Amino acid sequence: MNMRRLLAVAGLVSCGMAAAAAETKPLTIAVIPKGTTHVFWKSVEAGARAAGKELGVNIVWKGPVKENDRAQQIAILEQFTAEKVDGVVLAPLDDTALQRPVASATTKGIPVVIIDSALKGEAGKDFVSLVATDNRKGGNMGGERLASLLGGKGGVVLLRYQVGSASTDEREAGFMDAMAKNPELKILVDNRYAGATAGEAKNAAMNLLDKLREADGIFCPNESSTFGMLLALRQNNLAGKVRFVGFDTSPPLLDALKSKEIDALVAQDPTRMGYLGVKTCVARIRGEATETRVDTGVQLISLENLKDPGVKKLLGISD
Repeated sequence: MNMRRLLAVAGLVSCGMAAAAAETKPLTIAVIPKGTTHVFWKSVEAGARAAGKELGVNIVWKGPVKENDRAQQIAILEQFTAEKVDGVVLAPLDDTALQRPVASATTKGIPVVIIDSALKGEAGKDFVSLVATDNRKGGNMGGERLASLLGGKGGVVLLRYQVGSASTDEREAGFMDAMAKNPELKILVDNRYAGATAGEAKNAAMNLLDKLREADGIFCPNESSTFGMLLALRQNNLAGKVRFVGFDTSPPLLDALKSKEIDALVAQDPTRMGYLGVKTCVARIRGEATETRVDTGVQLISLENLKDPGVKKLLGISD
């Protein structure tokens, strides 16, 4: 075989090896949370990484530090779009502001799965799927429990989370649905916002101190607002003296439940959310069937059911 023929054969072999390598190169899925500090998001990350390991794909986890930095979250999504990752799993900070960068990624052939909090648009068209808690149901469960604790009468404070957050908007709406069924419950406050951090939530609660002293019951719609409210109640010797239902199950909130400073917590399954978000994204990339809506579940946690096997599994509590 002459030298020219040898070089041609070598070139074909080299191209074949490169093509094979390209075919076997692991997918890269970018997972973008609302923030990176709350315990909730660390659980989402654990679920996403578990799915990545199971499916043999690379997980890149990056999000804003605080849950009010829309500009940073948009920049992160645009960065991953420019890098041409294989897919994106996104928890949008704002149901409107993230529409444009999601559309841009989709136009470039990058499938986007929305988790935790809805994005305006049509699942299956504008993005692959919404993988999330039934947030309105969760808020309604919290409201029904608070109404039951109060015997259907008394003054109630709702400390909302943040404008533009679809998930907590739904929880707050579900809570108000429950309140509307109890005409003897009086809403003392329902137009104040906690902000993105527990510190901001504590300050917001402190500014409501007169109303909190008047209140018989309180509801907060996420981890940081619940913890900030708890800190304010503790500082003013009100913890355990007013009925309090919160949302999410970080260790400090579970400790407060056990000490009866909180009466009930609405629990999501963030680990499952992260896991199913990645699985849905990879399924779309691989041409498999995907659902446009995946409900990751919600459950009310109280002292009465804290030791139930299903609740312990959800919370990651071992004997």
